[in-house]
Amino acid sequence: MSVRPAGPGDAEAMAAIHEKSFPRGWSAGEMRTLLSGKGATGVIDAGGGGFALGCVVAGESEILSLAVDPDRRRAGLGRALLAALEAQCAAAGSARMVLDVSETNAAARALYAAAGYGEAARRKAYYADGADALILDKQLR
Repeated sequence: MSVRPAGPGDAEAMAAIHEKSFPRGWSAGEMRTLLSGKGATGVIDAGGGGFALGCVVAGESEILSLAVDPDRRRAGLGRALLAALEAQCAAAGSARMVLDVSETNAAARALYAAAGYGEAARRKAYYADGADALILDKQLR
């Protein structure tokens, strides 16, 4: 696997992966808009297996989405994408990373826990299925 910075030109590939990974996938246009926004940062697997998208604002960063093609899961790609995004955000001046994840997404929760994220808050019934959102965070430096 080879992870590299992502840009607006990667929007189509990222949208295809997102669609396979979530009940409501983001379109290529939405990806392009996010990647072009102020503070946007992202990484993508050069082989098309996954991506991580974030935003850095005022010394803090947020993971907007991290997705791995279902056929490429359980091989360490999620860990590699997360580490690369964290490094990009830290290099851009971020001291802390935050994200939200469904309480029912055991695989994502395990990935983030293994990477040192802890629960900072909870949003009750945040997702369409009624699941709570766990707000996780990690100090980057």
